Parts: sequence; C-alpha cells; structure tokens
Amino acid sequence: MKAFVHEFGELKIKEMPDPVALDNEVVVSLRTAGLNRRDLYIPNRRGEEQDALILGSDGAGIIDSVGKEVTEFQVGDEVIINPALRWDRNSDAPPKGFDILGMPDHGTFAEKIAISAEQVERKPSHLTWDEAGVLALSALTGYRALFTKGEIKKGDTVFIPGAGSGVATYLISFAKNVGAKVIVSSRSQDKLQKAKELGADITLTNDSDWTSKLKKETVDLVIDSVGKATFNRSLEVLKKGGRMVVFGATTEDTIDLDLRAFFYGQYQLFGSTMGSRQELTALLNHIENFSMRPVVDSIYNLDEMQDAFDLLKQNEQFGKIAIKIN
Repeated sequence: MKAFVHEFGELKIKEMPDPVALDNEVVVSLRTAGLNRRDLYIPNRRGEEQDALILGSDGAGIIDSVGKEVTEFQVGDEVIINPALRWDRNSDAPPKGFDILGMPDHGTFAEKIAISAEQVERKPSHLTWDEAGVLALSALTGYRALFTKGEIKKGDTVFIPGAGSGVATYLISFAKNVGAKVIVSSRSQDKLQKAKELGADITLTNDSDWTSKLKKETVDLVIDSVGKATFNRSLEVLKKGGRMVVFGATTEDTIDLDLRAFFYGQYQLFGSTMGSRQELTALLNHIENFSMRPVVDSIYNLDEMQDAFDLLKQNEQFGKIAIKIN
C-alpha cells in the first residue's frame, strides 16, 4: 500500500506492506486523514531514525477486515479513528501507557491501517469523509479543555487566543452550542472575520490592547494554546478567580509568571491534552445533537503531503487540513 512516512530523516511516499488485523483489531481502508501540528514535530523528534514510520493521527474510512475476537464491528462499517491510544475512562490525567497515534505506532497517512477495535468509533452520518477524517484529535482536545477542565456553562464568557487553529474552530462552535459568549484573537483580519461567521461574538487583533478592549467584559474562562506570546496577556483579562486551561504552546514553552499577582487573583490554572474514549463518545453525541460540522480549510491528495505540510507551517489556514486517501 501507499503511505507517507518518515525514514532516514526524510519525509516521503513509500510502498508499505498491507496491514493484517490481529484477533482484537480491525483493518480500516482510509478515505481521508487529517493533518495536525503534531505531525510537523515528529521528524525532529525522530532525527535520523532508520525505520519507516507512517505519520498521521486522524483518519476515517471503511472497515476492510476484522479480527476473530471483534464483535462490535463488521466489514463495511464506516468509522473514525480515535488517536488517543489506551485511554478509556475520563480521568484527571492520561493513564500509564497512553500514546497518540502516529508515533511510535504507525499512523493514518496510508491507504490502510490496522488498529485495535477499541480505537474506532462509528462515523457521524451527517459528516462527509473530509469532515470525518479531520475530526478526532483537535475536536477531542478542544472538548476536554472546554468541558472537562474548563467546565464551561451557559452564560459564561470564554476567551480563545489564536482564532484560526483547528482546535479553536471547534472551541468556538462548542461554546456557542451551549450558550456561552466567545471572544477570539488573531493577527489576521481574514481569520477574525471567519471566526465571526462561525459564531464568535467579539474579535480582537493581536496587536490591540486586550485589557482596554475587554474592560466591560467578564471573562470566566481562557483556553490558551499559543504559549508565551499570549499567556500573561490572557491572564490579565481573566476575571479574579477565573479558570485558564492550557493545552499547547505554539510559541515558546517557557513563560515568566508573577506568582504574587497569580495567587492574589485566586486564578485556577489547568493543563490538558487530548482526551479519553469516554469523552470522545460525549463529543460525538454533541456533534450529532447540534448537527455540527468541522471547518475544513484545504484538501490535498496523499501525493501532495509536502504541500500540505508547508501550508500548516505557514499557519495561514483557518480550520483543518484534510488529506484525501481513497
């Protein structure tokens, strides 16, 4: 089968053996995969590793074969891949053994994948293949950050720096679905306009004075994935005693924090990453109940993976980048 791999320090298309399902596995013939920022970082982490690794965490397709112990799925079922490996029930933090699909396990940038039957869920019927293929990683990350950690509720106001990321687009829709007020920021006027069309109530440019612009707003919750560039600025607009959830750091990881201001403000800070199978089930129910659709910015073929990587590196997309496989 054709696959996009990292091998000997290079990214390339390569013919790989067709996977075979073990007793508790299914083989999924992938229709679409989703590109995530995580995929950009893996080559640096692996260095000159010689073994070919198929990249990719997100995907959706049709079950091609099932192992002899699999009873809940059958050939022909339409499914999405759950990239949060070995995390079944909701817990305060991921359990021992948790990994994300695409390293060290082979991922979804291939014509087929063999994976535990516990790592697939039925595709929401109203979604196209392109929408289903980009769903799980970003949506699950956003769902846990917003609902499990952030405990958002109707009437809350949430501030989301970085309006154009895949997770941010899900966050905007999730928050609006439950009756929250949404504030976003971006350096791009185009992304701010698209965020407004998606449902954002207030948009801010990154170079504006957020404290002044939001002096009449009560921000209950901040969901931040940008890191050093926005962390302290976001904290300044958060109400005293408010909640801040961090799930990424696209700028620098290390920040300076005024501890005295933090504890006097009685702020609550939470870390978050991905989510459990239990949360994914709740997420899929939410998506179906609200007939929600992922925002797909661009669609590339598997042979165009390098172009897709280049677009993500430029950070010019709004929403998700889909990779059409079959």
